[in-house]
Amino acid sequence: NEERAVREVLAELCAVMKDSDVPYELIVVDDGSTDETASRIRETGEAALVSHPENRGYGAALKSGIRRATGEEVLIVDADGSYPVAELPGLLAARGDCDMVVGVRQGRLSRREPLRRLGRWILKTLANYLLGTKIPDINSGMRWFRRSAALEYFNLLPENFSFTTTLTLAMLSDGRSVKYVPIQYQRRVGRSKIRPVRDLYLFLMLIVRTVVYFNPLKVFLPMGLCFLGLGTGVLVWRVLFRSNIGQFELLCLLMGVQVGFMGLLADLFVRHIKGLGGR
Repeated sequence: NEERAVREVLAELCAVMKDSDVPYELIVVDDGSTDETASRIRETGEAALVSHPENRGYGAALKSGIRRATGEEVLIVDADGSYPVAELPGLLAARGDCDMVVGVRQGRLSRREPLRRLGRWILKTLANYLLGTKIPDINSGMRWFRRSAALEYFNLLPENFSFTTTLTLAMLSDGRSVKYVPIQYQRRVGRSKIRPVRDLYLFLMLIVRTVVYFNPLKVFLPMGLCFLGLGTGVLVWRVLFRSNIGQFELLCLLMGVQVGFMGLLADLFVRHIKGLGGR
């Protein structure tokens, strides 16, 4: 439902891409809008329109657009006016031989809404730890990537807002080259569909699940060590000061061993699958 902004965004996109002298096709996915979004798109006559009869989600819309695309290079951007279309040539200039270029949101608007800022910080901190690398913007909706690379992860990419987050995690976990370019985030037209509390929980589960898929030891090994450390500490304290052994510390030690072995088995399985040529 972006009838208020989509026509202006499309006009700016066409102007920017024509000036760039890069061959392009423009695809707009209408994900079951109930307003005049589709009519606004048809009025421009500049874009191929892909329509979903009902709302299926942000990720589902992007998947439909990527499937429809005929080129190897894909640029995605929201239709709400929040991303600076004029800065798309900067992403193209940075692509080189990498697999993805992400527009890193900056400016005053990117720092508004404290609850969403806190959620973004939690997501980035967890992702940075699990992946062992710094991710300036994990879920930016303005990015360039190679279509063939994205298609390899289609079975992992969800059909909701987590699409861009999963794509970032998957490419970094697989050792692909990702670059980051600063962009000035703008005030969107209309109302946001993000629900911070619910979506934060979903994003956290997504990060853990994606990292487990590619590098399970990053999740299971720290958990196992925590249980082993807690069990050992309580056991030593009980023996020294209580002269007995309780069930709690034994349970912690047992859980630590089980979680550690689970991580080892998962890691062996992942390495075996990759050795067979899968991802």
